[in-house]
Amino acid sequence: MRRFVCAATAVVATVVLLSLTGCSNNPPNPNPRAGEPLVTVPVDLPRYMGTWYIIANIPYFAERDLVGSRAEWKLRPDGKIDDSYYGRKKRFDAPEKHYRFLDTPVPGKEGGEWSVQLIWPVHVTQLTLYVAPDYRYTILGYPGKNLGWIFSREPDMSDDVYHSLLARLDAMGYDTSRFRRVPQHPDQLGKPGFASPGNKD
Repeated sequence: MRRFVCAATAVVATVVLLSLTGCSNNPPNPNPRAGEPLVTVPVDLPRYMGTWYIIANIPYFAERDLVGSRAEWKLRPDGKIDDSYYGRKKRFDAPEKHYRFLDTPVPGKEGGEWSVQLIWPVHVTQLTLYVAPDYRYTILGYPGKNLGWIFSREPDMSDDVYHSLLARLDAMGYDTSRFRRVPQHPDQLGKPGFASPGNKD
């Protein structure tokens, strides 16, 4: 039984890593700055904690059909971060799903790079690429630029702010055409620019 569990964990870990590292038929990145390395920014971790709403992301298997999603971060006494992710499958009246992760700030990166434990022993790297001076918005990225997120302290974001954050991602070398807004309210379902649960955007 133990050997079976270890084998199953290895299979899940392999699937997760292949999906996150760009081995799953991601389109080529046309941005002329695609090859430039991503640079993290310093983060005041206590101020960074709390609730963040997922305003937009590059859709991928784990988040593709979720709506009303948000992250909640809590700094632990040992310096690690309890990372809770919430979302509903396709519909706002669906039961809320809750996933738990453990994040570890990487030494020497001033809080801007985290090692995120998805499932033991799988860790991925999360990069903080921008934080607004008032800590209302933040941009998260992933090495390889095949994943990216725009977070906000509130579930709503004006089009002007959203496009200004997309412009930052473009300057970093992201293919911003791949980003889709995450519906945070029922009336956003099906609107242009928003992810359509059930469809592969």
